[in-house]
Amino acid sequence: MGAKKTSTVREYLEALLIAGAFLGFSNTFVVKTFYIPSASMETTLLVGDHLFVNRFIYGDAVNAIERKLLPSRAIRRGDIVIFRAPEEPLLDMVKRCVGVPGDVIEMDSKDLYINGQWVEDGAYTRHSDPRINPGRRGLPPRDTWGPLTVPADHYFCMGDNRDNSRDSRYWGMVPSHFVKGRAFLIYWSFGGKTSDGVWRGWGHRLKLLGQTAIAFFSRTRWGRSFSIVR
Repeated sequence: MGAKKTSTVREYLEALLIAGAFLGFSNTFVVKTFYIPSASMETTLLVGDHLFVNRFIYGDAVNAIERKLLPSRAIRRGDIVIFRAPEEPLLDMVKRCVGVPGDVIEMDSKDLYINGQWVEDGAYTRHSDPRINPGRRGLPPRDTWGPLTVPADHYFCMGDNRDNSRDSRYWGMVPSHFVKGRAFLIYWSFGGKTSDGVWRGWGHRLKLLGQTAIAFFSRTRWGRSFSIVR
């Protein structure tokens, strides 16, 4: 009887180890989770949106089987990408890619131009400040700048909340090896208090978890859950 019980416990432990290894592999190479801590992508993504990120889509398949099962492609204009922050590489950011290698981009009084063509991006961009900031008198060039050419292996990324986003306008292009994947699904959207990503100790983390548990049903934005990110 004792041997049978030991065998059962061992099977459970082995199953847990295998499951943990699988989840670790998928989170590293295929699908990763990410949450939105700031308003820089409103109203496309809201603070408290929790995302699935496709980590393999920008990878290089090495054989025919991988290309069929896990198709990959280059980053395109309009993709919402997760990447390491150029200013703080330990911090992950989410922005929309607006410029790919070789693009000539500029902005004139909040209007974006790519390769000389005006970009009709009003369907997803938001402007909350009517003032035009051309970058004079020591201010950063938020609304009028360029033209700039995106170099090889780099991308120009901006927040959809154009007047409230620190992005490539301020810290430059995103190197391709900083990109971690493409956001593709909101699996949960929470309208309660959300962590800003700054570690303040276990006490603060447990307090947030308790607040989330209490407000889970009342503050979950059910209509946004399981919606595709575009």
